Amino acid sequence: MNAIRPEGSLHMLLVDDHSIVREGVRRILQAHNALWLIDEAGSGFDALDFLRTRPSDLVIADLSMPGLNGVDLIQRIRAQRPAIRILVLSMHAEEQYAMRSFKAGANGYLTKDSAAKELLAAVNKLLSGGSYVSAALAEKVVQQLNGGAAMASHAKLSNRELEVLRRLVDGHRLTDIAEQLHLSIKTVSTHKTRIQEKLQLPNLAAIVRYGIENQLGEQASASLAG
Repeated sequence: MNAIRPEGSLHMLLVDDHSIVREGVRRILQAHNALWLIDEAGSGFDALDFLRTRPSDLVIADLSMPGLNGVDLIQRIRAQRPAIRILVLSMHAEEQYAMRSFKAGANGYLTKDSAAKELLAAVNKLLSGGSYVSAALAEKVVQQLNGGAAMASHAKLSNRELEVLRRLVDGHRLTDIAEQLHLSIKTVSTHKTRIQEKLQLPNLAAIVRYGIENQLGEQASASLAG
């Protein structure tokens, strides 16, 4: 823990359930500016616990985490610590995730396949009071907001339903999803039913096929990034 905060330093919190991702981001940031004080949290709940007692200028958070997902984390941080800048670093290049993040209160959105140079550009932009999104993703978001692109069917889903959909696409069972999201199996089953109704899909196989086609699952996003 950093008990002393050097003059001119900035305090950041990295939130991701994968330690290798946190380590990679930490190395990039510290190589750029050794005065940046960087702490880590492996879950959204750990991040909230940390922020209750420690200062932070910037939070860099993943969207897809067990327990408290990234969108819910953003909303809670924004409600409790409105001055903190929030950058989403996600595997999802699909504009729906970016739009939901910004609506929740994020200041920037970047995909994990971005180069180190772009990560640093995004961090510096947020720390100077601005917002950041990659040019390609910004174009998709603007097109959708202006009606130039058709609204995806899964835009109808709630944040929780979208999270359940993503996990179904990745092959998780209802019991697994219930444990991961700290929900009852009955609640997860209800979400699955609502997903089928809103997307007009007949069964689980159709849900998985839809998710893969729309690059909503972790495996699909990883394949796209590779």
